[in-house]
Amino acid sequence: MTLATQVLSAVILMAAVLILLVLLRPRLIRRWEGRSLVFFAFCVLPLLASYGGGQVHMAGAKQTSFCLSCHEMEPYGRSLRIDSEADGHLPALHFQNNWVPREQACFTCHTEYTLFGGVQAKLRGLNHVWVHYVTGPPDEIALYTPYRNQVCLHCHGGARRFEARSDHAEVRADLGSEALACTECHEYVHDVRGLDSLERWEPGSRD
Repeated sequence: MTLATQVLSAVILMAAVLILLVLLRPRLIRRWEGRSLVFFAFCVLPLLASYGGGQVHMAGAKQTSFCLSCHEMEPYGRSLRIDSEADGHLPALHFQNNWVPREQACFTCHTEYTLFGGVQAKLRGLNHVWVHYVTGPPDEIALYTPYRNQVCLHCHGGARRFEARSDHAEVRADLGSEALACTECHEYVHDVRGLDSLERWEPGSRD
């Protein structure tokens, strides 16, 4: 249990105890001290608990384990373990080489780096919950919109290894304007259809 979760649990427990105390001893509200206690127990602590709970769950929603906890996403998690050295599968390369934090791999690559990028991701997450529990996942999972180069360039743009390649330099303007998609050259993304025929890599295994 993390420190944030422990603090949140303490706040909720304190609120429950104070609310129970007020309900069992209603005469407490006859004095101003008691009314202050009621305000604190029924208003302040629940608001703190709601805010804290939201923060804890928002942080949890960024975790790769959270994203892969739904069965329809299981193949995408497996695709991160494809032997990336063999065919250059992009998600596997990034995941296995720690180019993105493994514990937040999905969130890192599928969140727009804009002012409201995180908000949009959370709203889409609510839609995912609706689809998962109510309408059911589609036969083929697809992105809402084409994958934007800016998500890639947020990390790779200006990076020495990226800029040193002549082929990148030739198309740099087109990549920045989205006239040319990164995936037109890097075609192996989440190859979920060919998983059974591809070699797998696991942390700690020898190359």
